[in-house]
Amino acid sequence: MKQESALMRGPNDPGLQNPSRRTLLLGSAGAMAAVSVLGFTPLAKADEPKSLPDYAAWKERNALIVHSANTMETQRGAIGNGVITSSDRLFVRNNLPAPPASVTDNPDAWEVRIEGVKNPRNLTVGDLKQMGVTTVASVLQCSGNGRAFFPHGASGTQWSVGAAGCIMWTGVPLKDVVEALGGPVDGTRYITSTGGETLPDGLDPKTIIVERSVPTRAMETALLAWEMNDEPLTHTHGGPLRMVVPGYYGVNNVKYVKNVAFTENQTDAKIQASGYRVRDVGVKGAPDQPSMWEMNVKSWVTSPLESGQNGRNMIYGVAFGGTVPLEKVDVSVDGGKTWKQARFLGPDLGPYAWRPFVLAADLAAGEHRIVSRATDVQGNTQPEGRTENERGYGHNGWSDHGVTVAIS
Repeated sequence: MKQESALMRGPNDPGLQNPSRRTLLLGSAGAMAAVSVLGFTPLAKADEPKSLPDYAAWKERNALIVHSANTMETQRGAIGNGVITSSDRLFVRNNLPAPPASVTDNPDAWEVRIEGVKNPRNLTVGDLKQMGVTTVASVLQCSGNGRAFFPHGASGTQWSVGAAGCIMWTGVPLKDVVEALGGPVDGTRYITSTGGETLPDGLDPKTIIVERSVPTRAMETALLAWEMNDEPLTHTHGGPLRMVVPGYYGVNNVKYVKNVAFTENQTDAKIQASGYRVRDVGVKGAPDQPSMWEMNVKSWVTSPLESGQNGRNMIYGVAFGGTVPLEKVDVSVDGGKTWKQARFLGPDLGPYAWRPFVLAADLAAGEHRIVSRATDVQGNTQPEGRTENERGYGHNGWSDHGVTVAIS
């Protein structure tokens, strides 16, 4: 893998080490046996050994919390202060077994079908590379990031804050592809992307397939990506080709994308029809409930996390606005009683990227509850509390995301 830059690591990097981190070991897809939210047996249960599975063995083990073989989050202290998340520290979330790792041996040969346009056709990644190219920085965040804070015990991986990262994606703008194929047919309202994961035999594909629909307004920013952080998209993160929808929750960024269709209605696949729907605790998912599409404004502190020194302390964190640029981040060292505006760090990489921030604070001996509160340019501000919901989705309440630090 390429040598990482200070831009990716940040000035306050914890310096975690792993002797194998430079070795890219794309293990067999067999390590990624079936999962989880769609009703499969988890790849590894929470009480099993927390070693990295073969397909993710190239990642920095000490920077990750391994929940299972298909769910790994970045430790809070390993997020750092960089504007871009290092690939070997980025969280992992898989819904199904991946296609064979050999699909990345010749990535330009991978095919995707474009439908619901006036001239539908199959295109290889090689074809797509001749149709346009762009690079976009955007936050990739699991819908359940922050689920661990819900008191009712929301089912699913108990993510804290580390199911998120900021990534540089390179690929072709979806709108360029669609224009080259004559534009969408009349009456389309959704972009429906289908993943190329291996489907277990004997089950109705619609109950397990990764197939997500987003509103056609997303076409303005969506891209079909073949690079992540200036390197070929790894098998671990959806290579050779991934649908990327900047500002939308991770499930909509479909891995191993094999089909993109412009459709009048949302897909009836379970992951869309009843999955990733926001509803009251105890209520089953249904198509008429809000879907996990655009992300909300959010921030959290990344340092200090447990202790600090009497006197001047530098408080670091990250913040983002989903599809809306940030205006400011305020930080409180007394649990939200008083606030001071933090300063953004590093370059602004656009409305979909996160902004690291810092506040210099003089802290007296004792315990301090440090919290952050982001506000976007439209005036949307993180709430204090959480919105209770069955699956613990979309949590951006600033109170739960704070840290208690002992100053001595």
